[in-house]
Amino acid sequence: MLPEIKNIIFDLGGVLYDIRYENIADTFRLYGLQNFEKLYAQAGQAEEIDLFEEGKISPEQFRDFLRSLSPQKLTDSQIDNAWNAILIDLPEVRLKLLKELEKKYRLFLFSNTNAINCIEFERFVTEKWGENIFETHFEKIYYSHTLGIKKPKPEAFQQICFEQNLKPAETLFIDDTERHLLGAQKAGLQTYWLHNENLENCQIIKKLLQ
Repeated sequence: MLPEIKNIIFDLGGVLYDIRYENIADTFRLYGLQNFEKLYAQAGQAEEIDLFEEGKISPEQFRDFLRSLSPQKLTDSQIDNAWNAILIDLPEVRLKLLKELEKKYRLFLFSNTNAINCIEFERFVTEKWGENIFETHFEKIYYSHTLGIKKPKPEAFQQICFEQNLKPAETLFIDDTERHLLGAQKAGLQTYWLHNENLENCQIIKKLLQ
């Protein structure tokens, strides 16, 4: 029998926040940069994107990398617009779930993200609800570009558990990318793959709220 869950670590994009990877390539295509999907997809991505998501290159360096790939001289605004096109919405039903779950569990957020997207999705939720709901409903937010480590590296999960005094066996990690779960499992966490379903409809959430 698995230990009782006392802590939940949520992924952001694809779990709480609706995203669409293809929107980035579609928007860059309008700006003359073709086949961007070969550089960035849920299954994997170019080294420069990994470096950006671990905070090892700046937004300016990242934009210059993208400009080097394009036949057109892309502006900062065009690059940011295309890069943020992945972000769709955070439905209110998931905010309600967080409010219910935080009554029973310690909640944390761990997202592979970057400085450009982070500014945009924090702006969006603050305008939508009048506050940064991530700061309100999670004890601690972990973004890969500030943590300096990306999923699925086990040491990322080990660091979070150490900092927050979490027992890995009592901690559930929910992600929509299967390979990310492997790192959490190596660190001793329980995991749930949110695959082809929405968070509000999955059985693990219904069970946790019982």
